[in-house]
Amino acid sequence: MQKYKDGQMNKPQPKLEQMHPADLIPYARNAKKHDPEQVVKIAGSIREFGFNNPVLVDQDNGIIAGHGRVMAAIKLGLESVPIIRLSHLSETQRRAYILADNKLAELGGGWDEEMLRVELEELATLDFDISELGFKIEEIGQFDTEEAALPELESGDRQPFQQKTFTVHDEQAEEIDAAILKAKEMGHGESLVNENSNGNALAFVCQYFNRANP
Repeated sequence: MQKYKDGQMNKPQPKLEQMHPADLIPYARNAKKHDPEQVVKIAGSIREFGFNNPVLVDQDNGIIAGHGRVMAAIKLGLESVPIIRLSHLSETQRRAYILADNKLAELGGGWDEEMLRVELEELATLDFDISELGFKIEEIGQFDTEEAALPELESGDRQPFQQKTFTVHDEQAEEIDAAILKAKEMGHGESLVNENSNGNALAFVCQYFNRANP
């Protein structure tokens, strides 16, 4: 198996080609799922910014990396997409790289939440649709370091704490925000079991509703 390490071997220079997306063959054993919502978002990104990330294929036009982008290109009716052919990979390397490309994209340092909030807010004020980036408008306000003081627990071991995400209309969000603010003003933003004041306030509102409607 060829390996490229410490410059000991010359890597082949990639050559950019153009192909019709329907002529590219998905990997039958691709373990990475692409749900319809994700494909729609990828299509929106391509429509806004262009197809800037080439699809990686093997010598037989089989897709190595870029299944979601190809699905989005077909959805958009594109006549061609840029590809790079990785013909230097062995069969074993090709199969391993398909997994590695998806897995490595999930790893890393995460987000600088304060910087992300600033960028999203400024883009929103410039009338840029941040949903094209895969973010939802309601996420702008959730990156609040003061309110995000949940215990630092290992994934899968957050008990007895839970994080819940909801999608609401702008008018509903206003009602929710107003209820949380009013609950805080009444002194229900603090508790002995939770440091998150928004969570405490929302729990009080729900508790009040449940007791009033047994």
